[in-house]
Amino acid sequence: MTLRPIITLPDEKTLRQVSRPVAAVDAEVRKQWDDMLETMYHAPGIGLAAIQIGLPRRLLVIDLAKDGEEKQPLFVANPEITWKSEAQSDYEEGCLSIPEYYEMVTRPSEIRLRYLDRQGEAQELHATGLLATCMQHEIDHLDGVLFIDHISRLKRERVIKKFAKAQKLGKL
Repeated sequence: MTLRPIITLPDEKTLRQVSRPVAAVDAEVRKQWDDMLETMYHAPGIGLAAIQIGLPRRLLVIDLAKDGEEKQPLFVANPEITWKSEAQSDYEEGCLSIPEYYEMVTRPSEIRLRYLDRQGEAQELHATGLLATCMQHEIDHLDGVLFIDHISRLKRERVIKKFAKAQKLGKL
């Protein structure tokens, strides 16, 4: 496993790329997942999309285990949301690509999705609560969407300017 640098704002050019599906889950994909998982745990975070380490592939990892709990990584390739509930829930989201910035985001409270697992087998998942929120957040990354796209334009512009200024001052 290799620790990879996480791409952050203001690098919107990379973060807003739409990721390509993987043709098959092979040794290369599993290695990329392993690198992503190590990077996510080190950050620390609960989800990471491949584009966040510069790979425009439809891959993500999630692990909602709390400190002290046994790790339960979820490896997801080519996720496709097949259903979203009408019921919504609010969750204060953050992002490893937008460090130390958190904002309330409203998303469907439940989703169903199809994806390929670590063995390349087709799976279906019904997600609720934090898993549903995290899954939608990471799938957004694969589509070139950031969680700040779900907040007001004014707040979004402020956070982008903040990161651009920090980069100019050499603080990133």
